[in-house]
Amino acid sequence: MHRPLLVSDDPALLDRVVDLAARHALELDVAPGPADARRRYSTAPLVLIGDEAAPAWLRAGLPERAGVMLLTRGHGTARVASLAEEVGAEWIVRIPDGERYLLRELRRASAGPAVTTAVRGRIVACIGGRGGAGATVLAAGLALTAGRAGLRTLLVDADPLGGGADLALGWEKIKGLRWPALEHTDGPVDPGTLFAALPARDGVALLSCGRDPDAAVGLPPAAMASALDAGGRARDLVVADLPRRLDDAATLALRAADLVLLVVPAEMRACMAAARVAATIAPHTDAVQVVVRDPGEVRRRQIEAVLRLPVAGELHSEGGLPGRVDRGAGPPGRRGSLVALCRHILGGVGLGPVSPEAGAAA
Repeated sequence: MHRPLLVSDDPALLDRVVDLAARHALELDVAPGPADARRRYSTAPLVLIGDEAAPAWLRAGLPERAGVMLLTRGHGTARVASLAEEVGAEWIVRIPDGERYLLRELRRASAGPAVTTAVRGRIVACIGGRGGAGATVLAAGLALTAGRAGLRTLLVDADPLGGGADLALGWEKIKGLRWPALEHTDGPVDPGTLFAALPARDGVALLSCGRDPDAAVGLPPAAMASALDAGGRARDLVVADLPRRLDDAATLALRAADLVLLVVPAEMRACMAAARVAATIAPHTDAVQVVVRDPGEVRRRQIEAVLRLPVAGELHSEGGLPGRVDRGAGPPGRRGSLVALCRHILGGVGLGPVSPEAGAAA
C-alpha cells in the first residue's frame, strides 16, 4: 500500500499533521529529510514537505513530480511562495488554518491509486562485512550480469579508498568521466549527457573514483544525489559499491537502496566484524540481506544466528577469480557461481528472470 509521504523535522508541524491523520484513521509515511524520503518519493500518492525541509530538498536534487504540497506554520508569505515554486509544489497549506483542506487531500490520496512519476530503476548496494570480503567483485558481477542481459546499468564506485572499480574491471584505459569531474555538481543532471560521458561497455556505465593520491578523500553528497537521481531516471539498475566506513555520500546511497547486500566470508572473525558493520548501517536501512562467501552448512547457520539477517545467497569461490580481479581482468564472463548468484539477486528485486540465454546473446 502506498501512503502519503510527510517530509519534515519540525516537531510542532509533525505533531499537528500526524495527529490529524491519526484522528481520521489515515496512515502516513514520515521522513525527516530527502535522503530518507528518496525511496518512497516517486510512488507516494501525495508528498507533503515542511517549509523548513525545503532547502535540503532542493539540495538533494530530486526530480519534479505531480502531487507535492508545501506545509507552513505561518512563515513569511513571500519566502514560502518562493520555496513552493522551487520545489515544484502545487499547493501551499498553512497549518493549522488549512487543516480541513489538507484532510480532504489526504483522504483523496489515500483512497486513490499511487502516483508514479516515472519508472525508476532499482538501486542495489554492496558492502563488505570486512576488508577483502568481495563486495566489489559482487557489485561488478551484478552490473555486468545485468548489462549483458540487456538491462541498462550504472555501476557506482563509492569507495574512495578502494583503488577504483575501473581497475578491478580492467577498464582503466577506457576514456570517460570519473568522480573528480563531478565534484562541484549540485542538483539534477541530464542523464543522457552524463551517461554519454562515462566509461561504458557491455551495457554498463561506470562512475569510478579517481586515483590522484593528492585529491580530497570523500565524495560530495550532492554529486552522489545527482548521480543516483540520473541513474534512477535513465537506468534499469544502479549498483553501488560502498565503503565499510560510511561517509555522507555513502550514507545517502545506502538510504536510497532497494536492497543492501552485506558480503560475509564464512569465518567467525569475519562474522563478528560484519556484525559491527551491520550495526553501523542499521539506522539507515531496513533492506539488508547477507551474501555468505564460501559457506559450509554449519558456517551458514552460525552467520544467520549472529547477524539475524536474511541470506540472499551464497558465493562460492571460482578458480582464478581473485587473480583476475588483481590483474584488472574483471569478474568472469557469463557462467559460474558468481553469475548464477547475480541472476538470483536481480530476480529478487524485480529485474528477472535474467536468463543464461540472455547473457550469452549479449
